Amino acid sequence: MIVLTVDQKASTTRGDLVPPLLERLRGRTTADGHAVPGLVLSFERTVGDEVQGLLGADDDGARLAVELIADLLRDGGWSVGVGVGAVDGPLPESSRAASGPAFVRARAAVEEAKGRGSSVPIAVVGPPDEPAATIAGDTQALLRLLGAVAARRSDAGWEAVDTLAEHSGVDAPQRATAARLGVSEQAVSQRLRTALWAEEQAARPLAGRLLRAADAAATAVDDRPDGPHDDEE
Repeated sequence: MIVLTVDQKASTTRGDLVPPLLERLRGRTTADGHAVPGLVLSFERTVGDEVQGLLGADDDGARLAVELIADLLRDGGWSVGVGVGAVDGPLPESSRAASGPAFVRARAAVEEAKGRGSSVPIAVVGPPDEPAATIAGDTQALLRLLGAVAARRSDAGWEAVDTLAEHSGVDAPQRATAARLGVSEQAVSQRLRTALWAEEQAARPLAGRLLRAADAAATAVDDRPDGPHDDEE
Protein backbone atom coordinates (compact mmCIF):
# COMPACT_ATOMS: atom_id res chain seq x y z
CA MET A 1 0.00 0.00 0.00
CA ILE A 2 0.94 3.68 -0.16
CA VAL A 3 1.60 5.68 3.00
CA LEU A 4 1.94 9.46 2.94
CA THR A 5 3.65 11.08 5.91
CA VAL A 6 3.68 14.87 5.76
CA ASP A 7 5.68 17.17 8.04
CA GLN A 8 5.24 20.93 8.35
CA LYS A 9 8.23 23.08 7.42
CA ALA A 10 9.32 25.96 9.68
CA SER A 11 6.61 25.24 12.23
CA THR A 12 8.32 27.32 14.91
CA THR A 13 7.95 30.48 12.82
CA ARG A 14 4.72 29.74 10.93
CA GLY A 15 2.62 28.33 13.75
CA ASP A 16 0.61 25.12 13.71
CA LEU A 17 -0.80 24.62 10.21
CA VAL A 18 -1.84 21.00 10.74
CA PRO A 19 -5.55 21.70 11.50
CA PRO A 20 -6.19 23.61 8.24
CA LEU A 21 -4.18 20.99 6.33
CA LEU A 22 -6.32 18.19 7.75
CA GLU A 23 -9.43 20.13 6.76
CA ARG A 24 -8.11 20.47 3.20
CA LEU A 25 -7.22 16.78 3.06
CA ARG A 26 -10.69 15.82 4.28
CA GLY A 27 -12.13 17.93 1.50
CA ARG A 28 -9.97 16.14 -1.08
CA THR A 29 -10.53 12.61 0.23
CA THR A 30 -14.24 12.56 1.10
CA ALA A 31 -17.42 13.12 -0.90
CA ASP A 32 -20.94 13.12 0.50
CA GLY A 33 -19.56 11.94 3.80
CA HIS A 34 -17.77 8.91 2.33
CA ALA A 35 -14.14 8.24 1.51
CA VAL A 36 -13.25 8.73 -2.14
CA PRO A 37 -11.90 5.71 -4.05
CA GLY A 38 -8.28 5.10 -3.14
CA LEU A 39 -8.40 6.24 0.50
CA VAL A 40 -7.95 3.40 3.00
CA LEU A 41 -7.28 5.21 6.30
CA SER A 42 -7.97 8.92 6.70
CA PHE A 43 -5.26 11.48 7.33
CA GLU A 44 -4.70 12.49 10.93
CA ARG A 45 -2.04 14.05 13.09
CA THR A 46 0.49 11.52 14.33
CA VAL A 47 3.15 13.34 16.34
CA GLY A 48 4.09 17.02 16.46
CA ASP A 49 3.48 18.69 13.11
CA GLU A 50 3.08 15.47 11.12
CA VAL A 51 0.04 13.97 9.46
CA GLN A 52 -0.30 10.51 7.97
CA GLY A 53 -2.74 8.62 5.77
CA LEU A 54 -2.98 5.28 3.98
CA LEU A 55 -3.92 4.90 0.33
CA GLY A 56 -4.71 1.79 -1.65
CA ALA A 57 -2.33 -0.10 -3.92
CA ASP A 58 -4.67 0.20 -6.91
CA ASP A 59 -5.13 2.76 -9.68
CA ASP A 60 -7.41 4.90 -7.51
CA GLY A 61 -4.93 4.97 -4.63
CA ALA A 62 -1.99 5.84 -6.86
CA ARG A 63 -3.93 8.55 -8.69
CA LEU A 64 -5.10 10.06 -5.40
CA ALA A 65 -1.56 9.97 -4.04
CA VAL A 66 -0.22 11.89 -7.05
CA GLU A 67 -2.99 14.49 -6.74
CA LEU A 68 -2.38 15.01 -3.02
CA ILE A 69 1.39 15.17 -3.48
CA ALA A 70 0.96 17.81 -6.19
CA ASP A 71 -1.25 19.89 -3.90
CA LEU A 72 1.17 19.62 -0.97
CA LEU A 73 4.17 20.58 -3.08
CA ARG A 74 2.30 23.51 -4.59
CA ASP A 75 1.52 24.77 -1.09
CA GLY A 76 5.25 24.77 -0.36
CA GLY A 77 4.95 24.41 3.39
CA TRP A 78 5.35 20.65 3.69
CA SER A 79 7.89 17.85 3.37
CA VAL A 80 6.30 14.73 1.89
CA GLY A 81 7.40 11.17 2.55
CA VAL A 82 6.00 8.25 0.54
CA GLY A 83 6.39 4.71 1.83
CA VAL A 84 5.37 1.70 -0.25
CA GLY A 85 4.92 -1.97 0.52
CA ALA A 86 3.10 -4.15 3.01
CA VAL A 87 1.18 -3.02 6.07
CA ASP A 88 0.30 -5.08 9.11
CA GLY A 89 -3.20 -6.50 9.27
CA PRO A 90 -5.87 -6.40 10.33
CA LEU A 91 -5.93 -2.68 9.72
CA PRO A 92 -6.98 -0.51 12.66
CA GLU A 93 -9.55 2.26 12.26
CA SER A 94 -6.86 4.91 12.71
CA SER A 95 -3.81 5.51 10.53
CA ARG A 96 -2.00 6.60 13.69
CA ALA A 97 -2.38 3.07 15.08
CA ALA A 98 -1.35 1.30 11.87
CA SER A 99 2.07 -0.29 11.34
CA GLY A 100 4.15 -2.29 8.91
CA PRO A 101 7.06 -1.80 6.48
CA ALA A 102 5.28 0.84 4.38
CA PHE A 103 4.75 3.02 7.46
CA VAL A 104 8.38 2.67 8.52
CA ARG A 105 9.49 3.62 5.01
CA ALA A 106 7.21 6.66 4.95
CA ARG A 107 8.88 7.85 8.17
CA ALA A 108 12.32 7.38 6.56
CA ALA A 109 11.09 9.12 3.40
CA VAL A 110 9.87 12.25 5.17
CA GLU A 111 13.22 12.56 6.94
CA GLU A 112 14.95 12.29 3.57
CA ALA A 113 12.56 14.86 2.09
CA LYS A 114 13.49 17.31 4.84
CA GLY A 115 17.14 17.17 3.82
CA ARG A 116 18.87 19.82 1.75
CA GLY A 117 19.71 17.62 -1.21
CA SER A 118 16.71 18.63 -3.35
CA SER A 119 14.75 21.81 -3.85
CA VAL A 120 11.56 19.72 -4.06
CA PRO A 121 10.81 18.23 -0.61
CA ILE A 122 9.53 14.78 -1.50
CA ALA A 123 11.07 11.31 -1.19
CA VAL A 124 9.83 7.82 -2.06
CA VAL A 125 11.24 4.89 -0.09
CA GLY A 126 10.92 1.17 -0.69
CA PRO A 127 13.17 -1.74 0.27
CA PRO A 128 16.80 -1.68 -0.93
CA ASP A 129 16.29 -4.92 -2.86
CA GLU A 130 16.25 -4.68 -6.65
CA PRO A 131 14.23 -3.93 -8.69
CA ALA A 132 12.22 -2.30 -5.87
CA ALA A 133 14.88 0.30 -5.06
CA THR A 134 15.28 1.44 -8.67
CA ILE A 135 11.52 1.71 -9.25
CA ALA A 136 11.11 3.77 -6.07
CA GLY A 137 13.97 6.01 -7.20
CA ASP A 138 12.39 6.47 -10.63
CA THR A 139 9.07 7.37 -9.02
CA GLN A 140 10.77 9.89 -6.76
CA ALA A 141 12.60 11.47 -9.70
CA LEU A 142 9.41 11.99 -11.69
CA LEU A 143 7.47 13.38 -8.71
CA ARG A 144 10.32 15.80 -8.00
CA LEU A 145 10.32 16.90 -11.63
CA LEU A 146 6.56 17.53 -11.54
CA GLY A 147 7.02 19.46 -8.31
CA ALA A 148 9.77 21.56 -9.88
CA VAL A 149 7.55 22.40 -12.85
CA ALA A 150 4.78 23.55 -10.52
CA ALA A 151 7.18 25.56 -8.36
CA ARG A 152 8.33 27.58 -11.37
CA ARG A 153 4.83 28.30 -12.64
CA SER A 154 3.90 31.99 -12.59
CA ASP A 155 0.81 33.43 -10.93
CA ALA A 156 -0.66 34.02 -14.39
CA GLY A 157 0.03 30.41 -15.27
CA TRP A 158 -1.67 29.13 -12.13
CA GLU A 159 -4.63 31.42 -12.78
CA ALA A 160 -5.08 29.86 -16.23
CA VAL A 161 -4.58 26.30 -14.96
CA ASP A 162 -6.98 26.71 -12.03
CA THR A 163 -9.65 28.44 -14.09
CA LEU A 164 -9.39 25.80 -16.80
CA ALA A 165 -9.90 23.10 -14.16
CA GLU A 166 -13.05 24.85 -12.97
CA HIS A 167 -14.42 24.66 -16.53
CA SER A 168 -13.26 21.13 -17.34
CA GLY A 169 -16.82 19.83 -17.66
CA VAL A 170 -18.07 22.39 -20.17
CA ASP A 171 -17.80 22.64 -23.93
CA ALA A 172 -14.79 24.65 -25.12
CA PRO A 173 -13.15 24.98 -21.68
CA GLN A 174 -10.38 27.27 -22.95
CA ARG A 175 -12.98 29.64 -24.38
CA ALA A 176 -14.81 29.65 -21.04
CA THR A 177 -11.49 30.23 -19.26
CA ALA A 178 -10.69 33.16 -21.52
CA ALA A 179 -14.12 34.68 -20.87
CA ARG A 180 -13.70 34.32 -17.11
CA LEU A 181 -10.23 35.89 -17.16
CA GLY A 182 -11.14 38.60 -19.64
CA VAL A 183 -8.41 37.67 -22.10
CA SER A 184 -8.25 36.07 -25.53
CA GLU A 185 -8.19 32.32 -26.13
CA GLN A 186 -4.72 32.80 -27.62
CA ALA A 187 -3.57 34.38 -24.36
CA VAL A 188 -4.93 31.42 -22.39
CA SER A 189 -3.17 28.99 -24.73
CA GLN A 190 0.10 30.89 -24.31
CA ARG A 191 -0.20 30.84 -20.53
CA LEU A 192 -0.88 27.09 -20.55
CA ARG A 193 2.09 26.44 -22.83
CA THR A 194 4.40 28.48 -20.64
CA ALA A 195 3.05 26.69 -17.55
CA LEU A 196 3.80 23.29 -19.19
CA TRP A 197 0.23 22.31 -18.37
CA ALA A 198 -0.17 19.72 -21.12
CA GLU A 199 3.15 18.11 -20.25
CA GLU A 200 2.20 17.89 -16.58
CA GLN A 201 -1.18 16.33 -17.40
CA ALA A 202 0.52 13.75 -19.61
CA ALA A 203 3.09 12.86 -16.93
CA ARG A 204 0.73 12.49 -13.96
CA PRO A 205 -0.70 9.10 -15.08
CA LEU A 206 2.87 7.87 -15.55
CA ALA A 207 3.68 8.94 -11.99
CA GLY A 208 0.69 6.94 -10.80
CA ARG A 209 1.77 3.85 -12.72
CA LEU A 210 5.30 4.13 -11.35
CA LEU A 211 3.94 4.47 -7.84
CA ARG A 212 1.86 1.32 -8.29
CA ALA A 213 4.89 -0.50 -9.68
CA ALA A 214 7.01 0.67 -6.73
CA ASP A 215 4.42 -0.64 -4.32
CA ALA A 216 4.10 -3.97 -6.13
CA ALA A 217 7.88 -4.47 -6.11
CA ALA A 218 8.13 -3.53 -2.43
CA THR A 219 5.24 -5.79 -1.45
CA ALA A 220 6.84 -8.70 -3.30
CA VAL A 221 9.92 -8.26 -1.08
CA ASP A 222 7.84 -7.91 2.08
CA ASP A 223 5.83 -11.05 1.28
CA ARG A 224 8.88 -13.26 0.89
CA PRO A 225 9.25 -15.89 3.61
CA ASP A 226 12.44 -14.23 4.88
CA GLY A 227 10.71 -10.83 5.01
CA PRO A 228 12.10 -7.39 4.16
CA HIS A 229 15.85 -6.94 3.76
CA ASP A 230 16.03 -3.31 4.85
CA ASP A 231 16.18 -3.82 8.62
CA GLU A 232 12.79 -2.20 9.03
CA GLU A 233 11.42 -4.64 11.53
